[in-house]
Amino acid sequence: MSMTGQLRKAVRLRHRRTAVDLSHPARSPLGSAVVNCAVYIGGIRQEDDCPAEEAIRHVRKAGDGFVWIGLHEPTVEEFADIATLFGLHPLAVEDAVHAHQRPKLESYNDTLFTVFKTVCYVDHDKLTATSEVVGTGEIMVFTGHDFVVTVRHGGHGSLGPLREQLESAPELLAKGPAAVLHAIADHTVDDYLAVVDSVQSDIDDVETEVFASDSGRHADAGRIYQLKRELLEFRRAVIPLDRPLRELSTRPYPVVDQELRTYFRDVADHLARVAEQIIALDDLINSILQAHLAQVTVAQNEDMRRISAWVAIVAVPTMVCGIYGMNFDHMPELRWTYGYPLVLCVIAVACFTIHRGFRRNGWL
Repeated sequence: MSMTGQLRKAVRLRHRRTAVDLSHPARSPLGSAVVNCAVYIGGIRQEDDCPAEEAIRHVRKAGDGFVWIGLHEPTVEEFADIATLFGLHPLAVEDAVHAHQRPKLESYNDTLFTVFKTVCYVDHDKLTATSEVVGTGEIMVFTGHDFVVTVRHGGHGSLGPLREQLESAPELLAKGPAAVLHAIADHTVDDYLAVVDSVQSDIDDVETEVFASDSGRHADAGRIYQLKRELLEFRRAVIPLDRPLRELSTRPYPVVDQELRTYFRDVADHLARVAEQIIALDDLINSILQAHLAQVTVAQNEDMRRISAWVAIVAVPTMVCGIYGMNFDHMPELRWTYGYPLVLCVIAVACFTIHRGFRRNGWL
C-alpha cells in the first residue's frame, strides 16, 4: 500500500474511536502547555514524555530520527525555552502563541512554519438564527530537519489520536518530520470533507423547507443568513490553505524530499475538491435566500390584491350610503315606499358582481 493509502487508512480510524484530549494540564507530566514530547528513530518511538532538551540531545547524539513536541495554547513564557532550543524565528513564535492566523506557509532558514485552520461540525437539535454550525481552531507546525513542534489552539482537533495512528505505522514516521507535516495536512483536509458534508445536510433541510408549498413563505430568513455566515467562516479556513499546499508540493524545501512533495500534491487536490463544494454551497445558499425573498414578495403582493379587492367591494355601499346620507330634499326615490329596499338590492347586486369578477381573475 502507498504512503497516502496507509496514512489515510490510519487517519480515518480516528473517527471510529473516542478521541482523548491530552491538552489538560493535569494529564501532562511535561508542563501545563506541553501535551507530549517523544523521540522517533527509524519510525519507532524511543522514550515517553522526556524533556525537550533531553529529547533533542538524544536525537543529535544518535545522528538520526527526530523529536515531536506537541503543545496546547502555550503562553509566551511556556514557549520561550522551546523556541530558544530549536532556534525558532521570533515572528513565527509570536504567531504561534497569539494564534488567530490565516492558513499560511513561511520559511525561516531551514525551518518551515505552517498554519492550519481546524474545523469541526457543531451538532445542534434545530438550526436557529444564532446556531453555531462550524467551529474553528488552529494548528501551527514548526518543521525542521530533526524536530516537529505542533502548537494547537481551540477545544477540538487534538493530535493525540493522530500521533498514535502514526506510531502504529512506523514506515511513515521513518520518512522524517515532513511525514508528520503531511499527516497533519491530510488529517485537517479529511476533517474539512466531513464538515462540508454535514453543512450540506443543513442546507438541504433549509432548501426543502423554503420550497415546501405550505411553509416556504414562513421560512426564517435569519437561519438562511446564519448558514451563509458559518459557511463564510468555513471558507476562510479552507481557501487560503491552497497556496501553502501547492508550495509544499512544488517548491524544493530542504526538509521536504521529492517523494513527500507528491503526497502533498494529493492533499492539495482533495482541498481543491472541498473548496469547489464550499463555493457551490455558497451559490446555493444565495439562490435559496433569493427564492425565499421572492416568495415573501409574491405573498405580500397577493395579500395586497386581496385587501384591494375587498376595499373595492366595500366602496360600493360606502358610496351609495354616502350619497343618501346628504341633507337634500330632492333625491331620487327619497319619498318612495320601496326606495330603501331597492337601494339595498342595488348595493348587494353590485357587490356580488364585483366579488365574482375578482374571484374569476384570481384576486380572491
